[in-house]
Amino acid sequence: MKAEDAAKKVLDTMLGHLGFTATMDLEHDAEGPCLQIKTAQPELLIGDDGDRLDDLQYLVNRLLRKHYEDAPRIKVDCAYFRSMQEEKLRTEVLSLADKVKHSGKPFQMRPLNAYFRRLVYQAVLDDPLIEAHSPEGASRLKRITLSLKS
Repeated sequence: MKAEDAAKKVLDTMLGHLGFTATMDLEHDAEGPCLQIKTAQPELLIGDDGDRLDDLQYLVNRLLRKHYEDAPRIKVDCAYFRSMQEEKLRTEVLSLADKVKHSGKPFQMRPLNAYFRRLVYQAVLDDPLIEAHSPEGASRLKRITLSLKS
């Protein structure tokens, strides 16, 4: 069984135990494989700001890595919530990068988890004038600072 099929089975089992009737499609985007959940009550699976999706994604990937060491990271989404959230963040980062370019002053973003910090780094990766950095430490949420490259 392929890792992606195993991830789909794991998520389907979890949702069944939680009492959800749902279907899933395996999609691929720029980030890799994504399990897109379709259910009658997506708001119950999404939670506040996607926190339940984060939890489901974490559990699916932990269980998957236990049996498939080289498994790709699986994204879990519901009603395209995460996709819309990612696009909104990319737009915000590019707008903030423009402000930093014009003002020359660094800008510190709101606290972000590791997944969204990675998206910020990717958004400014090809910009020759902007760099992004976050503080060291074990904190789950960190603030990225966008500044001009020195």
